[in-house]
Amino acid sequence: GLLGPRLGAASLALYLVLGAAGLPVFQPLGVPGAARLIGPTGGYLLAYPLAAAVAGLVVADGRRWGRLILGLTLAVLVIHAGGVAQLAILTGGFTNAVTVGSMPFLIGDALKIGVAALVVRRLGPATHALR
Repeated sequence: GLLGPRLGAASLALYLVLGAAGLPVFQPLGVPGAARLIGPTGGYLLAYPLAAAVAGLVVADGRRWGRLILGLTLAVLVIHAGGVAQLAILTGGFTNAVTVGSMPFLIGDALKIGVAALVVRRLGPATHALR
C-alpha cells in the first residue's frame, strides 16, 4: 500500500529470494531456506508479491478509505488463497485446508487490515513520491 504495485511486489519478491537463500527472514520455526516455500506455509509466502501488487494497485494514493480497505482486504484474500491452495495440495483436501489454514486467522487479519489502513492513510502521501 505504501510502495505501490511494482515496488511493493519487488520488495516482497526480494524477501522470498533472501529467505530461499537461507537468510533468517522467515519465521524462525520450521525448515529453513527454499524448503519453506514448498512446505505448508509456502503458499502464503509465495502469494506475498501478488498481494503487494494488488494492494498497491487498489489503494493508489491511500487517500480514499473505501479503496484503502478494499485494497488491503483483497491483498489478504490473495494471501489466504495462495496458502489454502498449497495446503489443499499437500493435504489432499480443500475443506480441511480452509478450516485449518484460513478460518483461525480471519479475526487477526481483520485487525491487521485496520492497523495497516491507518498507517497507509497517514504515511501514503509521504511515500507517494517514491513510486
